[in-house]
Amino acid sequence: MFQKVMNYRIRPALVIVDMQNCFVSKGGSFDKLGYKINRYRKIVPNVKYAYQKAKGLKIPVFFSKAIREKSGVDMIEKVHNIIPPKRNERIRKIPLSVRNTWDAKIIDELKPDDKDLIVKKRRDSISQDTEFEMWLKSLKVNTLIFAGVDTSICVESSLRDGFNKGWDVILLSDCTASLNTKFQKTTLEEVQENFGLVLDSKKFFRKLEKKKSKEFLLKIGNK
Repeated sequence: MFQKVMNYRIRPALVIVDMQNCFVSKGGSFDKLGYKINRYRKIVPNVKYAYQKAKGLKIPVFFSKAIREKSGVDMIEKVHNIIPPKRNERIRKIPLSVRNTWDAKIIDELKPDDKDLIVKKRRDSISQDTEFEMWLKSLKVNTLIFAGVDTSICVESSLRDGFNKGWDVILLSDCTASLNTKFQKTTLEEVQENFGLVLDSKKFFRKLEKKKSKEFLLKIGNK
């Protein structure tokens, strides 16, 4: 069946969300809580591939880090009275991703370099009370390419915020994962229907053609 080829001129940035020991590594907080982090571990090679491709093309890379203070002053229970039981369990059992701990560090497989930008966030979205948007505008980025965890929580929150604030968004389907496979599927469908593009990482980079310094042509179609 014929499918129209769509050409998009983009100035992208790769946004890698919360690939930290807390969530992804054996011995991290989520592992200690008994969550099935193998779903997160499975995407590590794909995220690494996307990171290396972006670096090779000189596409800016942002890493978000979920950070908490040891005192708990920034915990959501300080602000919210209504907290779902599952999330409340994570808050009360283990101090997740405390600043300056191994738990909060980005996993060894994805070590940022000096040119990467690290956004420390206290809430789900990378945009919430951070310098993220200012840095994007400084770099004249118009398209955000999302990878990381958890698909249905921090990745989706960040993607929705980006879209609603005027950036085009692309979700790399094989570079993101959820603890709940049903939620994973729903987010991918929601993004594809209402927000932007959903592509696997190899297809995305295969369809990307460099035009000038920071501009690329993304060709999406039947080939």
